[in-house]
Amino acid sequence: MKCPNCGFEMPEGVLYCEHCGEDIHIVPDFEPELERNLEETMEQTISNVLEELHEGMAGGGESGPEGESEYEEPEDDRGVVHKKRLWPKILLTFVFMLLFAAGAVGWYIYSYNSEEYQVDRATEYVAQGKYDQAISCYNRALELDAENIELIFSLADVYLLKNNKVEYEYLLREIVRSEKATAEQLNGAYGKLIAIYRDREDYQTINELLLASQNDVLLSTYQNYIVKVPEFSVNEGYYTSIQPLKLTAAGSGNIYYTLDGSEPTAESSQYTAPIILENGDYVVKAFVVNERGIASEVVTKEYHIENKEIPPPEVNAISGEYNFPMNIEITGDTEDVYYTTDGSDPTYSSTAYTGPIPMPLGKSNFKFARIVEGVTGTIAERTYRLVMNTEYTPEEAVTDVTEYSMSIGKIYDMEGHFDESGDSYVYQYLYVTNIKKIDDFYVIVELYRTADGKTTRTGNNFAVNAYTGKLFKLQRDERGRLDLIDFEENEDSPDGE
Repeated sequence: MKCPNCGFEMPEGVLYCEHCGEDIHIVPDFEPELERNLEETMEQTISNVLEELHEGMAGGGESGPEGESEYEEPEDDRGVVHKKRLWPKILLTFVFMLLFAAGAVGWYIYSYNSEEYQVDRATEYVAQGKYDQAISCYNRALELDAENIELIFSLADVYLLKNNKVEYEYLLREIVRSEKATAEQLNGAYGKLIAIYRDREDYQTINELLLASQNDVLLSTYQNYIVKVPEFSVNEGYYTSIQPLKLTAAGSGNIYYTLDGSEPTAESSQYTAPIILENGDYVVKAFVVNERGIASEVVTKEYHIENKEIPPPEVNAISGEYNFPMNIEITGDTEDVYYTTDGSDPTYSSTAYTGPIPMPLGKSNFKFARIVEGVTGTIAERTYRLVMNTEYTPEEAVTDVTEYSMSIGKIYDMEGHFDESGDSYVYQYLYVTNIKKIDDFYVIVELYRTADGKTTRTGNNFAVNAYTGKLFKLQRDERGRLDLIDFEENEDSPDGE
């Protein structure tokens, strides 16, 4: 068979020319039985007419006055010879043939334009294994009803019987793209396509096909074949502070990324922890690969970081539990640093950091921040729990210091009274610390409290060994460091005067 457009020799049964791409419209076969009956009837009619003409001419007939063929019949009883005319019979025969031909043409027009007829013929051809003829009929039916999804399914099935998987796949994709397909028809088409790609182990195409469908039912049914793009914790844009960027994937899989705008591959950096975006421009590209090797699309986000933020103070002691005294210190720049221990954010009204802070016993929470020109920087927060390995408590240390003051006559009761004025000396625990690497000591401060409740420090401080309970006078040496004075060596001056 040759292409009517370019003359290229084509195999039988194809629907388009591989040389020029022209669609080939094959006229469906005429009804065989009807065609055979027409031929037999016409042949018989023509044969009868020719036979009569031959008999008339053999009888010596002559032309009549009007040129009509005629011949003489035998005489009748009266001896009269009658002439028989042939043209009426010939005319009647051709009229009959014309009517019969008109009926045949009418039947052809009806069958060619009848979807039901074309489908019935296609079904018969499939049963007979005549797939090319069936394809021609289904194509004609689709010309009559282009939106009939079931016809496309039937045509696809014939191509599959022919083992033409290219056309089979093409027609199924036509169904999933159709706006006329019902949910049931879509599910059927997607199911057959997925079966094709699964047999090929082409999981990437399955992933792309399902994501393009935007069908929640399909996405749920075939979720094991779907890899969604990674999610970014920070929207792209302009930032004036350092941004920790987190990437997450729905389901299992590894995330690979680049920061310079290049296309990521499985050889790129694998995401394992937040990406810290500091000063500069970043073009972050990332994608997910699951255990089947299915890769998601690549997501691209752009960031401009111009860090105007005041960085947090650097604290030496990390959050955690301790069982020995620890000084909390700010390393590096200590200027303009304020802190709180009540959970509130630091302000100018908070305590200014001036030096190492002994870690409080029990649980404590510190917040440090640098405040510059009224702007509070990033807060550094630490939580500690200090539990000493001793049964001797700070309360017992305060009691021992109070009793010592009574023993030397400085006060006459445990409330710290020394006369009838109502004023008193009271002793208060401050912190626990290690002094000169000798041992750990509770530091107790002496306060002068008036009868109306106002208190001031007297300058007398005591150190009590946290393990033995031994008392020492505490003062600072010429370098400003804490120094221990044994009471036994300084009994004459218990007040440090």
